[in-house]
Amino acid sequence: MTSSDSSVRRPGEPALTALGMDAPAADPADTSSYAFPDGGTWRTEIPSVEGPEALAVVLKESSRLDVPVHRISQGSGIWMLSDAEITEMVEGCTERDIELCLFTGPRGSWDTGASTRTDSGGAGLRARGHDALAGCVEDALRASELGVKCLLVADEGVLWTLHRLRVRGVLPADTTLKVSALIGPVNPASYAVHEQLGADSINVPSDLTLAHLTEIRRVSGAPMDLYIEAPDDLGGYVRMYEAAELIRRGAPIYLKFGLSRAPGIYPYGAQLRDAALNTARERVRRGRLALDLLARHGAGGNMSPLGSRLPGALRRFAG
Repeated sequence: MTSSDSSVRRPGEPALTALGMDAPAADPADTSSYAFPDGGTWRTEIPSVEGPEALAVVLKESSRLDVPVHRISQGSGIWMLSDAEITEMVEGCTERDIELCLFTGPRGSWDTGASTRTDSGGAGLRARGHDALAGCVEDALRASELGVKCLLVADEGVLWTLHRLRVRGVLPADTTLKVSALIGPVNPASYAVHEQLGADSINVPSDLTLAHLTEIRRVSGAPMDLYIEAPDDLGGYVRMYEAAELIRRGAPIYLKFGLSRAPGIYPYGAQLRDAALNTARERVRRGRLALDLLARHGAGGNMSPLGSRLPGALRRFAG
């Protein structure tokens, strides 16, 4: 999709044009020059799928509503799942050729430190000390041995460590590393640094402007993840009407179908079962709404083929 595609229209464009309120012309220079290695400009992700039962709901709903899914991610952490549960999730995603991404290790909000609860936020969600770093590595190795090929991280040091282990063959070479929205970079330089540290996709905060996305794409082609609808603890933003423009400027991009006005479910346990299953179901429905909107605007093409997961060649620091 480019700014010159005559089939793509902006929301409300014909009606507003008739009233003399034409939208400003899109600048072709704002269009990302990057794509996934398969040629697609966007993929889809269903986040916050916390276990096998929630995964089953997502898979059933995605079939019922015809929502294509490239990636499913979890937020509570690998250590909150048993080997049997991880294996069941791997098998369920493998059957549908969907990438499964699980979150690594201890992080600040669930550690002994209280700084994340202060007004300053302290060190945020990062891994505190050697032991927390080691816990993240332990999670990564365990998940990898059970067949998980995508690992979610919320710490730059964890990212660099896992990348170095991947380079050395301790983790499989086709393991992908995804940077969490909890530490997502907010400027071109920091985005490029995360790419160099080993990130294969980078979740930027959902309040970045369209211009910010264009600025990032001038320095890095690493795949971007962005919540079309963000959870309340990440701002609760709903950007469905910007979906086509987010793809144009941010490609290659994962459109994440989150859910605002929903209870938090991290770290997940059976006490949160009803909320986890209901929100999983609704996230898929939100995805259907976003895809329908893209189709109505003539912007639904150029999606990566289902089953695509690798990011292509990226730049790395020597390590």
